[in-house]
Amino acid sequence: MAKKKGRIGILTGGGDVPGLNPAIRAVTIRALREGYEVVGLRRGWAGIVDVVRDKKADNSNNVMKLTEEVVNKAGRTGGTFLHTSRARPSHMKLSQVPDHLKDTYNQEMNDLTPEVLKNLEFLNVEYLIPIGGDDTLSYAVRLFQEGAKVIAIPKTMDNDVPGTDYCIGFSTCITRTIQITNSLRTIAGSHERFMVIEVFGRYAGFTAMLPTMAGAADRCVIPEFEFDIDRLAELLSYDRTRNPSKYSIVLVSEGAMFEGGEMVFKDLAVDAYGHKKLGGIGDLVSVKLKELSPKYNDGFHVNVVTQKLGYLVRGGDPDAIDSIVPMAYGNLALDLILQGVHGRLVVLRNGRYDNVPIDVVTSKSKTVNVDKFYNADRLRPAYRSFEMNPLFIMTEG
Repeated sequence: MAKKKGRIGILTGGGDVPGLNPAIRAVTIRALREGYEVVGLRRGWAGIVDVVRDKKADNSNNVMKLTEEVVNKAGRTGGTFLHTSRARPSHMKLSQVPDHLKDTYNQEMNDLTPEVLKNLEFLNVEYLIPIGGDDTLSYAVRLFQEGAKVIAIPKTMDNDVPGTDYCIGFSTCITRTIQITNSLRTIAGSHERFMVIEVFGRYAGFTAMLPTMAGAADRCVIPEFEFDIDRLAELLSYDRTRNPSKYSIVLVSEGAMFEGGEMVFKDLAVDAYGHKKLGGIGDLVSVKLKELSPKYNDGFHVNVVTQKLGYLVRGGDPDAIDSIVPMAYGNLALDLILQGVHGRLVVLRNGRYDNVPIDVVTSKSKTVNVDKFYNADRLRPAYRSFEMNPLFIMTEG
C-alpha cells in the first residue's frame, strides 16, 4: 500500500451531463492507487459553503469519502452521484447563506470565498478538482487566484468552455439530438409539416450545428447570428417541396434571436451567475413559420410540429466518447498533481490531450465562428474541407 500523500476533493457544478460519474471514477481510482485520499464535495460549490468547521459536526451531507466500491458502482451511469448546484460562493444571497454564518455575512449579497478557503483547509483538501462549465470554473479561477490548488475538468453539453475543443457531455448531447430528431421524422413526414426542434445552447450554437451537419436537420439557427424568419420560412418551404415525404426540419438553439430581436426568456428570475432561464424561441419560430408559409407554398398554410428536447439529451448513460474522455481527463488531472502542478485546465486540442492555464476560462468566450463555419444565407453549417480538422470540426476561433 502506498503511503498516504494527502487528500483530493472533487465536485461537480452546474447542469448535469452524462460523463460526470466516469470522470469522478477516473480521478478516484487513480488517486487511491497513487496513495491519496479522495473526498467528494456534494452539491457543487454549495456543499463546501455549508461545511461546519467543528470536529463534532455532522458534515455527511456536504462531504463523502470516495472509495473504489462507491465510484465503480456509479462510474458507468449518467448524472452525478455527488449531486450539483448552481451556487456561486462569491455572490451568495442572504437567503442562501448557511445559518451558522449569517451573523458574519448579513448583506443582501455576500462573498463567502474566505469561508470556502477555510473549509477546504479544515477538510485537509490539498488539491481541488472541480468539474463544470464556464460558470462553475470561473469560480475555480477565483479560488486559484486566492491560493487554492485547483485543477479543472471541463464539462458542458454546449461545448463552450474556452481553451478546449471538447467538454464532457457534448458527444452524448449531439448523439441524442440526432437520434430523437430522426425518430420525430415520422411525425413530420406523416403530416407533411415543418418541424421545429429547440435544443440547448445559450450563447454557442454547437449543439444545433453538429447534428445539422450530420444530416439530422435541413437548417439551424444559432445564437451567434440573428436570423431573418422570412428567409427561414423560404428555405424550409424549399426543403419541404424537394423532400418526397413533404416535410423539413430546423434545429433552433435556445439562445437564437430573430433579426433585430432579443433572447427569449421563460421568466425574469436569474440564477447565481446572472442567467435568466431561456425557453420559448422554438414556439415563437413555429408561430411565425406557419404565418409566413402561404407566401412560399402557393397560398397554403403549412402546419408546424414543435418539440423542445430539453433534458432528454442530458439524461441517461454516457455514450462511448463521454465514457472515454472523462477517464482520460481524470488521469490527466492526477498526472498534474503528481508533478506538483496546479492552476490548470485539462483539455483536448487538435485531437490530443493537453492542459492549459485555468484562467483561459475567464479570458474569452467560445462560440461558433460564423464566418468560417456558418452559411448565414442558407442558415446551415458551412464546410469546405475536413482535412486536418479536429473530430468535431468547429473549435474556437
